[in-house]
Amino acid sequence: MNYALQKTLELLLIIGLGLLLQKKVAKNDLKGIKTLILSVALPATIFVALLKIELKGSLLIFPLMALVFNFIMAITTKYVLTSSLPKNEGAKKRTLTMLLPSLAPGLSCFPFIIVYLGDEYLALAALADVGNKIFVLILLYMLGMHWYHARAIKDLVASTSSKLKGLFISMLNEPINLVIIIALVLLGFGLSLSSFPDFLENTIVKMSLIMTPLVLLFIGMAVRIKFSEFGFIFSLLMRRAGITFLLSAIFVFLFPALGASMILFIVVFPQSACSFWPFAHMSAVSTLEEKDGQKKPTFDINFAVNILACSLPFSTILIISIFSFSEFFVNPLVLLIAGLIMTGITYVPFLINKLKGIKSNKTEESVNYNTFFGINTNAHSTDNN
Repeated sequence: MNYALQKTLELLLIIGLGLLLQKKVAKNDLKGIKTLILSVALPATIFVALLKIELKGSLLIFPLMALVFNFIMAITTKYVLTSSLPKNEGAKKRTLTMLLPSLAPGLSCFPFIIVYLGDEYLALAALADVGNKIFVLILLYMLGMHWYHARAIKDLVASTSSKLKGLFISMLNEPINLVIIIALVLLGFGLSLSSFPDFLENTIVKMSLIMTPLVLLFIGMAVRIKFSEFGFIFSLLMRRAGITFLLSAIFVFLFPALGASMILFIVVFPQSACSFWPFAHMSAVSTLEEKDGQKKPTFDINFAVNILACSLPFSTILIISIFSFSEFFVNPLVLLIAGLIMTGITYVPFLINKLKGIKSNKTEESVNYNTFFGINTNAHSTDNN
């Protein structure tokens, strides 16, 4: 049996087991499992992977590339991904601008990178995630607060400054970030995992071994999608993935000497699910608006929750598919065609409605791209900005 297919079946079986456990695991219990993954298993895995690489200044290109990708996707989200929403869906557009450019590789990408590409590429993924975290933790928070202050009743600049300081401290206190810093310092002194006492080295390695099965079980247990909005959100995620394929294809065309494993890494990493951090920022803004008595919220929180719920399984299936058919996805022409097809398909319903003779603005907003999928987003419309 093909190696990639065999690995894919193994991963799908574990996810399937997680699905079977859904009825036995409450939503609140999943928080404990997620904490175990992000605070123990994933940091241990990243620590082991980082201490196996040779520290070079050229590695700084990976967080920089991730940060550039975030910015490109933020601009694309504003002008392309939200183009099918009516003009009066300001809250939804701002919500998408916060969520769609962000990445959460820890749960959606890292487990598959280590299985298919190995420790070296997991270490590179961890470094790339540093750039992504700067974007989602700091820059997106500043954007969210900018929108809030532009629409708020009160000026809370001082509290914003304090919140930014708190976010910076929380970023340093996060186990994954601490592990990356410690590992880079140890590498700077020429130390590796073998420099540790045997009992400590073995403990760290054993903790890292539980990551992949634990994450896959978590994915299976956590998938709870509201099918009433599935069509519309699926189309947004497909358009996001299509544009990401196009960006990956352009990069591979520009650097044709890249090896197959590096191409797969460049294709897979940006296909990670949307991050939870922008949702945390939007929730903070929502809390401030409740205190201010603001009737028109800056963000659509329920819409954000549904996107996060769909994003993880969507990215998981897509990443597994890429690795399963890796011989195709290392070809930049295939990436280009896949990106064009996935992006183009999402515009078909919009074009169908146009061809039906929808000309007036009022009609376009009531019978639009979204109602094609059975979703009436106007029911949750919050403002005209």
